[in-house]
Amino acid sequence: YGVFAAIIASVFAGFIAFNSFQTLGNTSTKALFEAVFMFITAGLIWYVIFWLSKNVSSKAALENQTSVATKSTWGIFFVVFFAILREGFETAMFLMGSFSMTKNFSYIGFFSGMIIAIFIGYGVFFHGRKINIRSFFKTTTLLLVFLASGMVAYGSHEIESYLVKSKQLNLISIDSVSEIARPWNILIPKTELSSSNNKFFYSYNINGKEKYTHLLHENGRVGVFLKGFFGYNSNPNYIELILWLLSLGIGLSYWRKVYQDVR
Repeated sequence: YGVFAAIIASVFAGFIAFNSFQTLGNTSTKALFEAVFMFITAGLIWYVIFWLSKNVSSKAALENQTSVATKSTWGIFFVVFFAILREGFETAMFLMGSFSMTKNFSYIGFFSGMIIAIFIGYGVFFHGRKINIRSFFKTTTLLLVFLASGMVAYGSHEIESYLVKSKQLNLISIDSVSEIARPWNILIPKTELSSSNNKFFYSYNINGKEKYTHLLHENGRVGVFLKGFFGYNSNPNYIELILWLLSLGIGLSYWRKVYQDVR
């Protein structure tokens, strides 16, 4: 009952979040919503990182919490319900975050990720005693550090989009987007290719824009993956870059401190 109730609640929570996002339309408010959404998602990921680091090796503490909860039927129900609901809500947030960053949804990525997660869950549940769970989470937590930092970077970029679309650049004492300082601004989409450009490295009319986009541009074939997972951007502003470096630096330091003795 707890499993099925949590699945229904997760779908409902995702439905509400998605529809709330869609009602905003393609406006400056949507950009601001995406920015706030990215920061919230990054916060959820950091929560997962800290929780895993603290509890993944504390088997006795987890068993004690479970034994206390299982003294009543409702205790069992709520332990299962909230455990799955939390993961379901986070999944909805991550999917929306990935969609906002890449502007596309991949059914192949969604279903393949879900199937692999089921097999991993099955393996941990039935064979968890045979593997070093802490070593397993050492790798997955490192990936989460990069993912959270990418969310922070993209959220910062969406703040820029909000200021541009709402015509409020005066809040940062500039008049036009061309005045925004950037450490680099490369691979700008082109209306046409020159003889020196190899067509293999370009895609045409991505997101309805009748331009040639390089595969390493954040909307290109390779760049969109780097953007979705690492927060890569071919024209970041300095605040975006600094926040990404800070988040990544703090995350890697914490990860190294927690898992440095794990083999």
